Amino acid sequence: MKKIIFLISLSILLTNFLSAQKPVEQKTEINQINELITKSYERGLFNGNVLVAKKGKIIYQKSFGFADETRKTILTKNAIFNFGSIVKQFNAVAIMMLVERGQLNLDDPISKYNLDLPNWSKKVTTRHLINYASGIPRIENKMIVPKNDEEAWKILRKTDTLLFEPGKGYRYDNGNVFLQRRIIEKITGMTFQDFVSENIIKPLKMTNSVFDAKSGYKNRTSCYDMDNVRCPEMEFISGWLWLDINDMYKWIEAMNHNRLISRKSLETLLNNPYAKEEGGSLGRFYEEDELQRHNGISYKFESILLNDMKNDVIVILASNNLNKVWSLGHIIRDIMLERAYEIPKKSVYQALRKEAQTDVNKTIENYYQLKKTFEKEYSFDNPSELNTLGYELLRAGKINESIEIFKLAISEFPKNANLFDSLGEAYFINKQYDLALESYKKAVSLGGSNGNAEKMIDKIKSLL
Repeated sequence: MKKIIFLISLSILLTNFLSAQKPVEQKTEINQINELITKSYERGLFNGNVLVAKKGKIIYQKSFGFADETRKTILTKNAIFNFGSIVKQFNAVAIMMLVERGQLNLDDPISKYNLDLPNWSKKVTTRHLINYASGIPRIENKMIVPKNDEEAWKILRKTDTLLFEPGKGYRYDNGNVFLQRRIIEKITGMTFQDFVSENIIKPLKMTNSVFDAKSGYKNRTSCYDMDNVRCPEMEFISGWLWLDINDMYKWIEAMNHNRLISRKSLETLLNNPYAKEEGGSLGRFYEEDELQRHNGISYKFESILLNDMKNDVIVILASNNLNKVWSLGHIIRDIMLERAYEIPKKSVYQALRKEAQTDVNKTIENYYQLKKTFEKEYSFDNPSELNTLGYELLRAGKINESIEIFKLAISEFPKNANLFDSLGEAYFINKQYDLALESYKKAVSLGGSNGNAEKMIDKIKSLL
C-alpha cells in the first residue's frame, strides 16, 4: 500500500514538473485584437465595426456597440456607415477608369468639358483636382456650406479668382471632389452615382452599398455624441457612398489586385506629385512601408483604412461615435506586425467633461484626485486629453473655463508646444493679446506648431 501511495505521489510530482516546463502559451494575434477592442469598448473608447484581413483572408471581424443614440439597436456586420473622406476614392478611381478607356486626359484643362466656370478653368486640369492642387475657390467654410449641388455650382461660378496658381500649392477641399464627379457625368452622360454603380459596385458585388442614404434606410447607422445626442443629418453635395465594412474590404482588395484599374493608374492616385507629404485621392501613401493610410470624419462618424501592401494586411474600422478609431487602427497593425503595443487607458477627458461645463475649479480638483487614486488606469500621460477638453469648452463659448483647463495642461506638460499654442488661441479669442503673445512665443521656443504660432505672433504684433 505504501509503495502504491509512493508511486502515485511520484507520478503527481512528475506531472507537475513537466507542466511547469511547458512554455506559457502566447496569445494569438486574433486574441490580442479581440482583447484590445473589447477593453476599448468597455472603457468607452470605441463603438463600431472592425475588420482585419491577412493574405487575402478575413481573420477578425466583430461589431461593438449600437447603431444609433437610442442604444437599442445592436450593431452587426451589415451596418452601413458614412466613411467620410475615404469614399472620395470612388470618384478618383472612376476618373482613372475613363483615362484607361481613352475618354479623359488628366492634363487637359477642365474648360474642355463646358462646365460654365470662370476663366480659371482654362488653367486647372483634372490632375490638379485629384491631387488637391487646383487652387479652385472653396465651396465651404465656417459660415457657408452648400446644401446641394446647385448651391455648390453657384459658389464656383461666381468666384473668378483662384486661391493659388494650379500646381503651386495644396488645399484639401471638397470643391475638387465636386468637380471630379461633374466631369465624370459630362464625359459619360450618366450620373456619377449610376456610373459608379454600373462600373464598380455591381462588378465587385458590393451588395450593401448605397449613395446618400437617408435616415431610416435599412442597416443605416446614425452618429451620436457622448451624451447620446444624435448628429444633425448632413445636407451637402451629392455622391457620398454609404457601405458596410465587408464592401469596403471588397473595394480595397479590388484595388490591390488591379480588378478595376491598372497598377500604374493606382500609383498615379497614390503618389501626389504636388504635395508628397500630404497625400492625394487615396489618402497618404508611405512608399518605404508600402502603406496606404486613409481616414474619414463626418460629424461623429469616424473611420480608418490601413492597407499594408508589403505585409498583405488590411485594417478597417468604422465608428458612429467619434472616438479612438485612429489609434486603435494603428495598434491593430502593430499587433499584426508583432510589435509592442499598449491597450488605451480610460479617458481623462471623458471622466471630466460633464463637470467642466458647470464648475471648472471643481473639475481641476477632481483631476488631481483622480490622478492620485487611479493614475495607472487613466490616460494621464496623454496631453491630448486635456487639450480636447479645453477646446470643447472653447467651442461652447466658455472661454475663461477653457483657459483654466489649458493652464492645467501646460502645468502637466510644460514642454508641449501644441498646448501653449492652444492656450495662446484661447487668450487671443478672449482679447488678452499680451498673454496670447507670450504663449505663442513659448510654443515657438518649444519647437512651434507647424507655423501657426509664428503666424499668430505676427498677427498679434500688427494688432498691438
